[in-house]
Amino acid sequence: MQITLTQGILLAITAIIIGVDYWLEAFFVFRPLVVSTITGLILGDVKLGLTTGALTELAFAGLTPAGGTQPPNPVLAGFMCTTIAYTTGVDAEAALGLCLPFSFLMQYIILFYYSAFSFFMAGADKAAAEADVNKIVRINALCTGIVALTYGVVVFACTFLAQDAMSALVNAMPAWVTHGLSVAGGILPAIGFGMLLRVMMKTKYIPYLLAGFLMACFIDMNNLLPVALVGAAFALYDFFNARQRKIEIDAAVAKASITSAGGEKHVGI
Repeated sequence: MQITLTQGILLAITAIIIGVDYWLEAFFVFRPLVVSTITGLILGDVKLGLTTGALTELAFAGLTPAGGTQPPNPVLAGFMCTTIAYTTGVDAEAALGLCLPFSFLMQYIILFYYSAFSFFMAGADKAAAEADVNKIVRINALCTGIVALTYGVVVFACTFLAQDAMSALVNAMPAWVTHGLSVAGGILPAIGFGMLLRVMMKTKYIPYLLAGFLMACFIDMNNLLPVALVGAAFALYDFFNARQRKIEIDAAVAKASITSAGGEKHVGI
């Protein structure tokens, strides 16, 4: 299916907004699940957006920026996975494999901006020394505007301008290449989820993981919504327990402080 000029412009405007959110890490609408769903909504196929978004989200679940490092860009992955599946007709797994070069492209562009924007730091330091708040705001707005505009241009070029070339490339691929991309796309979510577990996994969470695994694999269900609801219940249980433990610890510390202060006063008397 073809992407119209209006849809391309809407995708570019969406990319500008989401690019700002990713640059500032404000509302986290830059996650692939959200990006792909919005893309599917613009293209008129929300189900496709949800399908590709869920798959891409799992693949990128464990990829988080740390310090100066920059992982493959989740924004372009979200846009392009849905767009490729929409325009070429391949399944979501193959689209995930095909969208990775676009994700790497934006990753390198952002890394370039990290280096290029360092030239603004001298002016920012001088403005800070002079307490010139307006100049600091202008510098930040300029850098953010450049990044936002870049997202819009790249997404418009990749989704609208390159759609015919992408369709021709996919149609020219042998069946074994497309199948290989589907296999790789099916493996990537498992790798992403494994990376996330490597960071988040604690001993106390193992029962929750086993419960979800048993439900998903051995209980006949039409979809995974019951597993998600049970996961939400576990999360709420752990959240409220942690908050209660914190209250109890704070109360114990306060009581110990009062007792200690009373003892010191008694010794002084």
